[in-house]
Order: sequence, then C-alpha cells, then structure tokens
Amino acid sequence: MATQTFTTPQRPLTWLITGCSSGLGLALTREVQSHGHVAIATSRNPARTPELVAEVERNGGKWLPLDVTTQDSGRLVEELERSGTHIDVLVNNAGGSIHGVVEQLGDEEARSQMELLYFGPYRLIRAVLPYMRKRRFGVIVNISSGAGLEGRPSMGIYAAAKAALDGLTKVLHKEVAPFNVRALYVSLGTFDTNMGIAAAVQKVPMDEDYKGSVAEKLTGLVTSGKLESDGDVGKAVKAIFEVAAAEGIGAGREGEVCLPLGRDLAVRIKEVVDGYNHTLEVFGDVCNNVFIEK
Repeated sequence: MATQTFTTPQRPLTWLITGCSSGLGLALTREVQSHGHVAIATSRNPARTPELVAEVERNGGKWLPLDVTTQDSGRLVEELERSGTHIDVLVNNAGGSIHGVVEQLGDEEARSQMELLYFGPYRLIRAVLPYMRKRRFGVIVNISSGAGLEGRPSMGIYAAAKAALDGLTKVLHKEVAPFNVRALYVSLGTFDTNMGIAAAVQKVPMDEDYKGSVAEKLTGLVTSGKLESDGDVGKAVKAIFEVAAAEGIGAGREGEVCLPLGRDLAVRIKEVVDGYNHTLEVFGDVCNNVFIEK
C-alpha cells in the first residue's frame, strides 16, 4: 500500500525519546546509542535515576527533564532547535495506564490519561514538525498498543487514548509524506516494560456487579505485575530502531505507517480483521443500500 519514496541521511541521527527512566524507552535509548546515533533521553525527574543519566551522557547523549502532560512541553523542542540540536527522530513513548470500568472512571481520570497518551505526543509533534518540514527530513514514532485496535475490559480509557493516537498518526502520515517526513505508530503486544508499575486503578471501589468480571481480574493481573508477557523488549527496540532509521528490516519499508510487534498482537489483528469481515457479512446489505438514489 505504501507508494511514497523517502530518503534518509547517511549519518548518525539525533533522537528525542520520551519516557526513558525504564522499560522500552530506556531500552530504545541504549539501542540508539549502540549504533552511534545521538540520544536525547527525557523523563519527568532525572534526579531519580542518576546512574542512568550518567550512562547516557557518558555515551554522548543528553538526559533532560520533561513532563509531557504540561501545556508548554513543546518548549523543549524549540530550545533544542535554537541551540543547534536538530531533532531527526521524535519517539513519543512516555506512558502509563488507568484501569477500571468505563462506567466508574471519572472525568479527571479520563482527562489525565488523554493528556499523557494523546495530547502529550500531539504537542511535541506540533512543536517538531515545522523544523522537520523545513529540513525536508524527519521521523515521528508514536508508541502505541494493541489496545488501540481492540481494547480489553478495564482498559476503556487507555484504549480510547491509544486509538486516538493511532488515528492521528494515520492522517499525519499522509500530510507530511510530501516533505520527506515519516510518521508511524508502533502497535505493541504484551512486553515486560514495567507497565504494571505505571498502572493506576479507578478511584472509586468497583461496583459489586463487576466483582468477579473479566475487568476486575484483568485489573488485578496488570497492577500486580502478574500479567504474562510474551514479547522480548530487546528484539522490539531493535525492530523500532531499524524501521525508524531505515536500516535492516526497515530498509525499503519507509512508507509504512504501522509497525506491529508481538505474537499475541498478530492474533489480535486477525481477530479484528475477522470481526470486520463478520460485520460485513451481517450488515453488508444494509451498508451498501443507504446511498442516494439517482
């Protein structure tokens, strides 16, 4: 489906990565530096991880404070660009989840999830794009989840935020391709990325009607850290690096908008496709018969 031709400079790229204090963000930072590229790692409070900060700086990178939920988070991009540090690759990775049934999650909880997973990336994208467009090169990588395709019970708001990010990326991909700027989202299956540590639970007690439900059980599994993960983080960040840098498995695939990762995700994708096929079987006659008669 991809037809746009992209070119990638044959030089070390500068990567701005959010959410680097642990998990996939930290692993990707290390992967980027292992290939001689420049990593600008960020986290809310770098003072909490002095050893990691020292490691990244020792390998030629930077580690800067960044809270993606603040309204002026895009200022960091502008400061870097004005100082002569040009961002080639933006990776929106910072994340966390709130688990609970849709009925009982409050507005504040829903908004905080959207700020972190949607508006945070959105602000950084808007900040970096003018510079990428002017230079006629850039790569924007949004780390997403299979929940954006088909959410599980207890993940309603998380799934909504990821689906919104996926939808935005698909449109952005089309809008910026003429400027030799790539936009793609990484749809992740289950990986051991300390997601349980960053998971929160609905503030109000779950109603008795939901006790024993899949939503309650899944919430318990995620927050306890007992949810089994099939994915290898090391292999995942290698794939992300190569696709973003147009090397290895990414060479010749620069026009793709989605990088799916995980055997369990492959199963979920098939379920979604089968679901749409079923919908067309059931309602195809209705879908095709609501046109204007001429």
